[in-house]
Amino acid sequence: MQFEQVKENFRSQIPAFAEKARAFAVGEVDRKSYKGFSGGFGSYAQRGETGHMLRLRLAGGHVTMPQLAFIANCAAEYGVQRMKITTCQTIQLHDLTAQQTAELMEKAVDVDIVTKGGGGDNPRNVMVSPLSGFTADEPFDVRPVAEAAARYLLGRIDEVHMPRKLKVAFCNDAADEVHAAMRDLGFLARRDGTFDVYCAGGLGPNPKLGVKVAEGLRPEDAAYAIEAMIAVFCEHGNYENRAKARTRYLQETLGAEGLKAAFAAALARVKAGPDLALHFEPWTPAKAADGELALPMTRVTAQKQPGLYAVEYHPAGGVLAGEAVRRLYETVKDFAQAELRLRPDGGLYVVNLTTREAQAVLAATPDSAASAFERSTSCIGAATCQQGVRDSQSLLAACIAAVREAGIQDGALPRIAVSGCPSSCGAHQACGMGFVGGVKVIEKVAHPAFTLFLGGSAAQGAEGLGTPVCTMLQDDVPAFLVELGRTVQASGRTYAQWAAQNGEALRALAGKYAK
Repeated sequence: MQFEQVKENFRSQIPAFAEKARAFAVGEVDRKSYKGFSGGFGSYAQRGETGHMLRLRLAGGHVTMPQLAFIANCAAEYGVQRMKITTCQTIQLHDLTAQQTAELMEKAVDVDIVTKGGGGDNPRNVMVSPLSGFTADEPFDVRPVAEAAARYLLGRIDEVHMPRKLKVAFCNDAADEVHAAMRDLGFLARRDGTFDVYCAGGLGPNPKLGVKVAEGLRPEDAAYAIEAMIAVFCEHGNYENRAKARTRYLQETLGAEGLKAAFAAALARVKAGPDLALHFEPWTPAKAADGELALPMTRVTAQKQPGLYAVEYHPAGGVLAGEAVRRLYETVKDFAQAELRLRPDGGLYVVNLTTREAQAVLAATPDSAASAFERSTSCIGAATCQQGVRDSQSLLAACIAAVREAGIQDGALPRIAVSGCPSSCGAHQACGMGFVGGVKVIEKVAHPAFTLFLGGSAAQGAEGLGTPVCTMLQDDVPAFLVELGRTVQASGRTYAQWAAQNGEALRALAGKYAK
């Protein structure tokens, strides 16, 4: 289905959403029923009476200037003051009324944002390494392939009923920031211009690393692999038990070798059918130069295109204030080639900037994280999310404040990832240090608590899932991090250097705070 047809089909469905949202707002539809309906449109009611969230699908986290203008307008005209960059490279608009949600859903279509399938049992936002196309050592730019695949998947949402959601990612670098090898379906770029394909991975309860099911897949054949994954999932996935209706459980029902065989057979069948070859055009920004100007390189990355730079902006916890978005848009709106790339850790890059433009963006984003630790990741948290157990945002804010007050230097603490519940929306299981919200019962009294995870890594060749170490009371987590930072700082080494030689000491220090 062509993208224009997808857009018009979705536009025709929005009145039904608007009516359901109205009915929910006045109490004619219960919360559970509304969630089952609204998720398919990319919207959920927030916890309590705090309004609605709308999730903007942005393939690969790619935000064009018209799309940024739309998002800035949401703040200016609709008063949206809280937006969240998610670990799946979307932007969530928060605290909307039912009417605003429907109106913005329709206006988003005008700038090629289709929120269909942003929640529920659907293919989710396709992810891409955020600086794909800009780094000198990449095998090739995977973004055009991923965006073509995203359009293909949008055309399939109304045509297939899967047991649960399907997360797809395209990776072009060794760091694998998008966790492609841990997704339901991941494409990892090879030096020969093809992909290795992984499937049936996932974070959350019973996490799994993906299984390599294909090698040397041509980029134009990505849709065949997507159809093969859908076929295997629909044939072998669990439609009865929602808790086990994710692709990662196929590793248990089929085994790794059985999964490889099933995928290979499905891929052969699909390739014998209709032509699904993707069509895409490689894209390269024009070269630019406006003189030699000094740039602080702490938030600046030189692109492989001479004279162009990417500037990082990371608001605390990935939460964008409406005024910050408006300020950023006003700064870049007239820049010839500027666009945004959302990071899976809650930050973003403004790309294709000349040196003068990079200086302007740096000046317009003074609230960006000041250290690696402050670039930590958090989900939206239980104060907003219906499924949340703990308020991950408030924990991260308390930790940042404590570390700043203690004067811990940059490099003495790692980036952490915080999830408010076991669903791992903060990707705590893929991070070297993560925390997940829960409850600790002490003398029959329940206390807010977080479990510490250590050892997660998405880096190619070093993939691993973090494992639980101990549970701390929420109020003790900042003190643990401050003591850890002071210990590392006193050693004269960075956290990475210290932790590599002091694993037992790290666990012993954590144990002091365990409950």
